[in-house]
Amino acid sequence: MRVKDLPRRERPRERLMESGAAALADRELLAVLLGSGFRGHSAMDLAAQVIAHCGDLDGLARSEPHRLLAVPGVGPAKAARVAAAFHLVRRAEAEPEPARVTSTADLALVTAPLLRGHSHERLVVVVCDVRGAVLRRTVLTEGGADHTTVPVREIITTVLTAGGAAFGIAHNHPSGSLHPSDADLMATSRLMEAAETVGLRFLDHLIVTDSLWRRIEG
Repeated sequence: MRVKDLPRRERPRERLMESGAAALADRELLAVLLGSGFRGHSAMDLAAQVIAHCGDLDGLARSEPHRLLAVPGVGPAKAARVAAAFHLVRRAEAEPEPARVTSTADLALVTAPLLRGHSHERLVVVVCDVRGAVLRRTVLTEGGADHTTVPVREIITTVLTAGGAAFGIAHNHPSGSLHPSDADLMATSRLMEAAETVGLRFLDHLIVTDSLWRRIEG
């Protein structure tokens, strides 16, 4: 029976979309990758044959595309698709753990590379999850040699859009001064209030120079 002839609730692709990948068996997940079967064999039939050919799922994960071509019904496109999927998994597993911000010093470490060595003021926003893992780090505004804007609404929107639970900001002073301006102090206070209103945790607001940094007290 072809996959498309199965009741909708039994089709791998539809089940994955409705219930998530964890609800599918190995051969069903592979069937989604393969996309189709061949000459009277459904995609799930073909998936079972591919896994059997490689011995098990671990063997499949380590198989080169040319090995998969030995399975009837698997052409270059299907072999490349499967090999690419497993290679992406290996790359993801090799990625270093995302940076975490658990202190003011961590925030300085994460933001400094985007701020030091620039002749104009920049504002960097760092968005974190509940455990401090960095979800996003971005230069939000860039201004003149001695000022840049701190758009509170845009900062909060950036954090919420990224799915963050906490955030910190930092801006540079190309002059080398660590003294906060009245605008810096006011922006910090407004951000603290805005974060509390929407249920976010405001970490810190830092001034960063080419060699030092300072926390702005709200």
